[in-house]
Amino acid sequence: MDPSTRTGISATASARVVDVLVPVALDQTYSYRVPRGMELEAGDLIGVPLGPREVLGVVWAKNPNPDPRLHNRLKDVGEKLDIPPLKAELRAMVDWVANYTLSPRGMVLRMCLRMGEDLGPERVRVGVRLVGDPPRRLTPARRRVIDVLSDHLLHGKSEAAKAAGVSTSVIDGLVDEGTLATEPMPPAPPPPAPDPAYAQPEFTRQQRAAVDGMRALAANGTFHVALLDGVTGSGKTEVYFEAVAETMRRGKQSLILMPEIALTGQFLDRFAQRFGVRPIEWHSELTPRTRARNWAAIAAGEAPVVVGARSALFLPYAKLGLIVVDEEHDQAYKQEDGVRYHARDMAVVRAHIARIPIVLASATPSIETEVNARKGRYQRIELSSRFGGQHMPHIEAIDLRREVPPRGRFISPRLAGEIRSAIERREQALLFLNRRGYAPLTLCRACGHRFACTICDAWLVDHRFRQRLVCHHCGFSMPRPHVCPNCAAEESLVAVGPGVERLQEEAAALFPEARTMVLSSDLITSIDTMRSELNEIAEGRVDIIIGTQLVAKGHNFPRLNLVGVVDADLGLSNGDPRAAERTWQLLNQVIGRAGRDQGRGVGYLQTHQPEHPVMKALVACDREAFYASEIEARERTLYPPFGRLASLIVSAGDRSSAEGFARRLVGLAPRDERVQVLGPAEAPLAVIKGRYRFRLLVKSARGFDLSEYLRQWLAAAPRPKGNLKLEVDVDPQSFF
Repeated sequence: MDPSTRTGISATASARVVDVLVPVALDQTYSYRVPRGMELEAGDLIGVPLGPREVLGVVWAKNPNPDPRLHNRLKDVGEKLDIPPLKAELRAMVDWVANYTLSPRGMVLRMCLRMGEDLGPERVRVGVRLVGDPPRRLTPARRRVIDVLSDHLLHGKSEAAKAAGVSTSVIDGLVDEGTLATEPMPPAPPPPAPDPAYAQPEFTRQQRAAVDGMRALAANGTFHVALLDGVTGSGKTEVYFEAVAETMRRGKQSLILMPEIALTGQFLDRFAQRFGVRPIEWHSELTPRTRARNWAAIAAGEAPVVVGARSALFLPYAKLGLIVVDEEHDQAYKQEDGVRYHARDMAVVRAHIARIPIVLASATPSIETEVNARKGRYQRIELSSRFGGQHMPHIEAIDLRREVPPRGRFISPRLAGEIRSAIERREQALLFLNRRGYAPLTLCRACGHRFACTICDAWLVDHRFRQRLVCHHCGFSMPRPHVCPNCAAEESLVAVGPGVERLQEEAAALFPEARTMVLSSDLITSIDTMRSELNEIAEGRVDIIIGTQLVAKGHNFPRLNLVGVVDADLGLSNGDPRAAERTWQLLNQVIGRAGRDQGRGVGYLQTHQPEHPVMKALVACDREAFYASEIEARERTLYPPFGRLASLIVSAGDRSSAEGFARRLVGLAPRDERVQVLGPAEAPLAVIKGRYRFRLLVKSARGFDLSEYLRQWLAAAPRPKGNLKLEVDVDPQSFF
């Protein structure tokens, strides 16, 4: 053998190679050579070439036996980033979630690396100070700036412009004139850490028992799941804060997950009252700079407590010691696109991998959590009475078959009378209807034409505040016409059914002296607007609140003592296997807003089905009857948590392609007596965004590895091509 060949083989064999996972829609790792002098370990964040660009990647493993034939085809690692490595527990979490949900590992990793583009040293901010005489041309705007800076202290440039009510160009002009001078501003000091001893509250006897349980859970520091099961207004938040305090005393980080960013306003205030400062936030409304700053603080262990939406679960905590999932039953914890995961379930997985405790808090636990508590898998810590001795709301059903609202109205006479009495007592009332917009359907009274979405199998919703007809599934909208497009009749359109906007119109007519406010997600322009409106309600500047499910969660309105549910049957009519559970939870939560501070709360359920088991259980306040009935039904039919489900949605631009591919898939399903494949059938919403949809539902026993079954099935199936698309959802929560 040629000596030069032997040397080449030796050099190749000694080359160091690492396997790298990149945050793109791929499941595999790529091998890269490690340049001489660079030391890499699993978890290190690096820059690597991928195609024509350099991307961020994570060393997933060292490759001790690289194929020598590929040596010259491998590319070198570009750089090692000065960022704390991803710990083994987070990398294990990425692998677990990808395996369970059948998602590419790169897409799961992407959720861990959402740190924004501004990671690294803070840019130096420029400040301005008054140093010279006024300019020769002294305009009113320039005078206001000089007045603001008359203390001769260093001010931030943008802050000074805002305080003076001018643009930054006015500041720049005064700098050019020599009136102001620029100087670099010192970096902002890091926020103070929360203090676990700042303001320890006085607890009731029942709360003290729960607090002792929370502190013991945190002190134990091993994997353990506790359900903090407390009625609305029982002080669950203050109780689990003690687990957070104990975790801080032990030098560990806590993560508090919340289902909606809108909930965080009042929550952050309560946190500051207990611990002296607000915690670090994580949600989609953060600016890129704040996101990068918070991500770096979390990775460095400088954020003792993080409060965030479901994506906060995938952050690179340096020393995570506790997870709390508030409102654990909430449907918002399920991500319905991209990587389809349930944050509550994956939080339990992360706690198990990290060997830390986790608290699931709810007034209306999910059936899955309730069953786990009944079987002893989860510890139950109960708070069965409200804080301060307040009574639970009294609940009555209003039978709409007998107490019919006037024609064209949706508020029954009895409910209207009770609202009038509440306003006279200077109390607040809440009208709840889980339907956005003015009306769910618009039709022509002349010809009967119904306005439907042009690219979805759905009716257009009338939004009077915006003067548009809107599809809530694809976002298509059009101006509300004055002429019917079908028969050309003028001013013939009529709204059918109520939405919250129509309800406000009716409330304004019934109670002209009352101040009303609509709370609905489509009317909220920003999280700051939402928090401002919630503060107005809490301060008593609103008499009647009209809201969707946005008002059902986590809010505390001291003067609210009456809740009227305008259509209590709404959630029971959609064919969802979880319809009864969700209706029970939602109505319990919304009625639970009443009577939390003073007076006796009361809830009225307008219903056409007062004999329905959910309505009977709500009126009787018989929680046990509801859970017993629902658990028995799930066990009998082998629906979760007694069985497993997966949903496969096939979609295409034409109906025959979608149906044909779905039928081919069914024909290729592996035969297993523990598995049922149901369908294909048209999805309840058969067309969305111009795509025809067919659903397959896969059902198995609880202990069956459904993810592996799906993986083998889809590996043997043809890949969707062209306009075809296949979406897999393990443990689906939505069935439309």
